[in-house]
Amino acid sequence: MDAETLRQYLEYYQDLGIKSLYRRGGPPEPSSAISPLSEVASSLGAGSESLFHILEDIGDCRRCGLSAQRNKIVFGVGNEQAKLVFVGEGPGADEDAQGIPFVGRAGQLLTQMIEGTAKKEGIPLLRKDIYICNVVKCRPPENRAPLPEEMEICGQFLSRQLLAMRPKAVCALGATAAKFLTHSKEGVTRMRGNWYQWNEIPVMVTYHPSYLLRAYNVQPKREAWEDLKKVLHFVYD
Repeated sequence: MDAETLRQYLEYYQDLGIKSLYRRGGPPEPSSAISPLSEVASSLGAGSESLFHILEDIGDCRRCGLSAQRNKIVFGVGNEQAKLVFVGEGPGADEDAQGIPFVGRAGQLLTQMIEGTAKKEGIPLLRKDIYICNVVKCRPPENRAPLPEEMEICGQFLSRQLLAMRPKAVCALGATAAKFLTHSKEGVTRMRGNWYQWNEIPVMVTYHPSYLLRAYNVQPKREAWEDLKKVLHFVYD
């Protein structure tokens, strides 16, 4: 294993909150214990894993309470070699029904924003050229924000997706995605338009499209377009 691959693995373990690593032959765990480290070890091979492998590992996930009322797991959609990844909070009703992220009203707005901004800026880019996913893969009841424990359990799969893809940049849509990727406690209004980092991948924070659907949010719409221009030029220029 080369140094870069090892570094990525260690950063991934750190994101999961794992503080100790035991060498093979170290102290065994009780058979009744469920170790996050053992799950990670079983899912990572000698090289970088594929998105298909991650989806296969999720399976019919019952790791947290969000699975109780979900219809479909919403993994992600788009170009698996994309240079730009958009990360939202979690599926809504339309996404839960179809198993595809951002297909409802907010998703339609996101598509218009991506393709409209790219066209105005002279960048040949369509929605199918980027990748879109969420922090949690199952719909929270009544579209509430995911709980911290739900984000911790489900967020490991987002971390693995991003490590597998290693995009040039990530655009965090809304507070949940921004807090998960940056660990900042600031609000989106202060964070938007600024660059952060997740495992050395640049992260741009902007508003969630569902927030922009509210008729009175005229100024945030302008700001979101500016954020998109910034991230598109960074990635594709």
